[in-house]
Amino acid sequence: MTADPSTGAPKVVVVTGTSRYLGAHVAARLADDPRIGRVVGLDVHDPAPGVLPATGSVEHVRADAGTVGSIIADLDAEAVVHLSLVTAPDPQHGGRPGMKEQNVIGTMQLLAACQRAARLRKIVVRSSTAAYGASFRDPAVFTEDTEPRQVPRGGFARDILDIEGYVRGFRRRRSDVTATVLRFAPFIGSTADTTLTRYFAQPLVPTVLGRDPRLQFVHFDDALEVLHRSVVETHPGTFNVAGPGVLALSQAIRRAGRVAVPIVEPGLSGAASVARLMGFGRYGLDQLDLFVHGRVVDTSRLIREYDFTPRSTAEAFEDFIVGHAGGTVVTPAQLAIAEQAILDGIRQVRTEVLGDRAPTGVTGRPAANAAGEEQA
Repeated sequence: MTADPSTGAPKVVVVTGTSRYLGAHVAARLADDPRIGRVVGLDVHDPAPGVLPATGSVEHVRADAGTVGSIIADLDAEAVVHLSLVTAPDPQHGGRPGMKEQNVIGTMQLLAACQRAARLRKIVVRSSTAAYGASFRDPAVFTEDTEPRQVPRGGFARDILDIEGYVRGFRRRRSDVTATVLRFAPFIGSTADTTLTRYFAQPLVPTVLGRDPRLQFVHFDDALEVLHRSVVETHPGTFNVAGPGVLALSQAIRRAGRVAVPIVEPGLSGAASVARLMGFGRYGLDQLDLFVHGRVVDTSRLIREYDFTPRSTAEAFEDFIVGHAGGTVVTPAQLAIAEQAILDGIRQVRTEVLGDRAPTGVTGRPAANAAGEEQA
């Protein structure tokens, strides 16, 4: 689906969550589009120093959820891009209660403000494939119409379900506004800094003993492209956004040159706590369930409607490897030598075992020898 010529690109766009990496880069990309006249970033925090270079031409307004309504109205915003979501609890910002306050209550107040914005005609909401949950009851592939088989354990996934419920209500009340919901697979790439990239960047990567889940990623640059097109084109509905193909967790760890450390499943939460203390990132139940069960989604609707195919999961992960090559523990050559040594050892043991199990005669000696003695 191409851009609707009757509407064109919006002249004033408001982007929430611009103090973070994703929001800052989305706002900067939109500001560089000559079809868009003004981009305003809303966030309760100032942009982090690491993202400031990417937001030079974006106007920044500090605002909490309570004041966002008047700001959107005063700006005559024609489009809102809602990216201000927290994916894991942060003890420094209220833990799980603070996370829910920002994700669910913040989205509810933003949608209420959008409902009152007379000039608004487009809203784009960041969602996640975490909405499908992760359990042993899952289908092989999720489509946008698939319902979760059970209520997700993780707080972020439950927040996503609440957020999408509020968006459906908004669609009914403001049918004149194009509402786009983007369910992103985990972001990855050479520049992305997320819980997942920090997980794979560790020299020793904890995994669940006996589990090898299938994973999908989306390259950060492809996520930016989809968000950009969602603003300047007209794409109503809900879309899975992921790279085609899958990687098993063991494949990803091997390609990254890291060493997997299998842990019994009940102990993985403890390992996550240790990782948090060591500064490796915040791991919630959403991530832990993903590492146990995996998740694969169908992206044919995105490819058809946007006329855009993200780079494959394997290609996106390869870009991550290039950007984090300094943390490689095992080089491909070393890994090949180790694997060959293991295979040689298995063959040797197998040969010895088969030799010990050779048929024997009545005396218990090998049958061939017994026959030879009788002939002599």
